[in-house]
Amino acid sequence: MQKIPLYTEQNVQPSTLPVETDTLTVAAIGIVVYIVGNIVHEGLGHGGACLLTGGKPLLVTAVSMECSAENRVVIAGGSVMNVIAAAVFFFLARLAKSPHLKYFAWLAMTINLLTPAGYLAFSGVGDFGDWAMFGQGFSPRWAWRVGLTIAGIVAYMFAVRFSLLQLRPLIGSDPAQRIVNAIRLTKTPYFAGGIVECVAGAFNPQGWILVALSAAASTFGGTSALLWCPNWLRGSRIPLGPDTAPVPIERSWPWIVAALIIAVAFISFLGPGVR
Repeated sequence: MQKIPLYTEQNVQPSTLPVETDTLTVAAIGIVVYIVGNIVHEGLGHGGACLLTGGKPLLVTAVSMECSAENRVVIAGGSVMNVIAAAVFFFLARLAKSPHLKYFAWLAMTINLLTPAGYLAFSGVGDFGDWAMFGQGFSPRWAWRVGLTIAGIVAYMFAVRFSLLQLRPLIGSDPAQRIVNAIRLTKTPYFAGGIVECVAGAFNPQGWILVALSAAASTFGGTSALLWCPNWLRGSRIPLGPDTAPVPIERSWPWIVAALIIAVAFISFLGPGVR
């Protein structure tokens, strides 16, 4: 009788083994990244530009920043700071040795690229938001909106492709398995971070309209690429990365506890706002 070989982890190729990625840890990192992206946009971006132009920040919440001297520099400051932060996280991702830190930096880079690109397209289509305000007084209005929409879509597609190229070291080189691995690293933080942002936005003093138009639109809408970008890994649109095994994101209690503390502080303070 012919013996059927017993396959174990020792004799299975690394590229076919399941990635030991912990969902709770991925969600925790996602929550921290979304909060960091929010603070970069509202606090460092709009708030920093307000101070640089001689104004005084009056109120900073999870969905808005009020400045005593509103001007185009302040309005553009949020998106500009997101792009600067994305560049910083790009280099951090390349230097990081820890899988958790590398994933954090990659996700932070991605969020900070998608957010300003999404704002451009959103402002063009809906005539609402930072870049719609930036263009107040520009004529003809329709040309400004069309230009914003096209620029936003082009920038968004570029951000998605660039992000997926940088994700390859974390998802391996197996053509089929890398899609599964990518889904694990994109969908979970999308929902975890988006929910926390919307909960914080619900406490803002300006009312529910900003929850829908700012919190939900900028998170679930602006970063929606995290839901569908793994599909781009099918075929040859995104070439295979180095022939290495995917890097697992294992259970990390420090990240989980840190995310819980940061989320509670974010909702408690920036939800209702800091004057």
